[in-house]
Amino acid sequence: MKKNNEALRKPAELLFKKELTALIKTDQYPKPPNWRLSPKKVVDFIMGTELEDGTKISPKYFGQRSLIEIAVATLATDRALLLTGIPGTAKTWVSENLAAAISGSSRLLVQGTAGTHEEQLLYGWNYPILLAKGPVPEALVPSPIMRGMETGSIVRIEELTRMPFEIQDALITLLSEKSMPIPELDEESNAISGFNIIATANDRDKGIHEMSSALKRRFNTVVLPLPATIEMELEIVRSRIAPDLMAQRDKKADKSSIEEIKRVITIFKELRDGKTMDGKLSLKRPASTLSTAEIIGLVNNALAMAVYFGKRKIDGELLARNLKNTIVKNHDTDLIPWNEYVEMVMKKREEYDHFYQAVSSLK
Repeated sequence: MKKNNEALRKPAELLFKKELTALIKTDQYPKPPNWRLSPKKVVDFIMGTELEDGTKISPKYFGQRSLIEIAVATLATDRALLLTGIPGTAKTWVSENLAAAISGSSRLLVQGTAGTHEEQLLYGWNYPILLAKGPVPEALVPSPIMRGMETGSIVRIEELTRMPFEIQDALITLLSEKSMPIPELDEESNAISGFNIIATANDRDKGIHEMSSALKRRFNTVVLPLPATIEMELEIVRSRIAPDLMAQRDKKADKSSIEEIKRVITIFKELRDGKTMDGKLSLKRPASTLSTAEIIGLVNNALAMAVYFGKRKIDGELLARNLKNTIVKNHDTDLIPWNEYVEMVMKKREEYDHFYQAVSSLK
């Protein structure tokens, strides 16, 4: 397949290739078999650091270092890792960067859906060869998990709980025995050192399937929480703003733009918590998930409008235009909490007056 250097979305191992190379060169710590980096350096890659030669490693996750240490330690054992949390808590991003740092590739991936079949977890068959020669090794089509077992690599399973539970349970023997029986060939595929699985799941969305107790026991679960403070959430948003748009913005307006983004983050946090920051007023909570990912999308959209249609800076009006549509996903459950917040909180804050005027004009 032809490589495209202009890909919209590069995998982590290419996006952070220079950082990974620098970490490998300076890594003097013990590594588990078939790991490209030691556990300590994997954590440094995720959390960010500065190396002895001055190379800066950008943070990929803003949160407790201990959570990432637990996740990395789990992957160095024979237990699989399950990252959980509400949508938008960086589960996919963390799993991708962990796989890139440990195995050098994040592309052994199974995407869980209601239509996921067992062969996507285990193996399938090339039917023309199968019909011509019967069940022979060359007719077998390995799944990403089988390839990960044979190469000693990390495999990612996205949205594990979206798979029907009978498909999920195909993982039980695999995770326990570290082998995959192939009865049609009277053989089995055995995992080599370095193989493990990172799965992600959340329990907020519709269409999820509860994991069986037997499967849960095969995973060590790490819950990734929402950012604890506005400042931490701001750092996450700033790190994920589209770089091509950032290059075209009005740099002189950066400080005022950051203040506007902080106001948006405050709105989201207060609605998530069901109370104002000072705790003096209780608020109704929307049913929709008000995640950091939603804020990032809102800010990127406002920045695109600013660059292509406005004054090349993010202002309160541009952000406010997108607030309602981002927060109110379901009119039956989200509209009343939103309208009450606008009238009871936003209207009464002098520094939010431009937000209030912009929001009111869109009603």
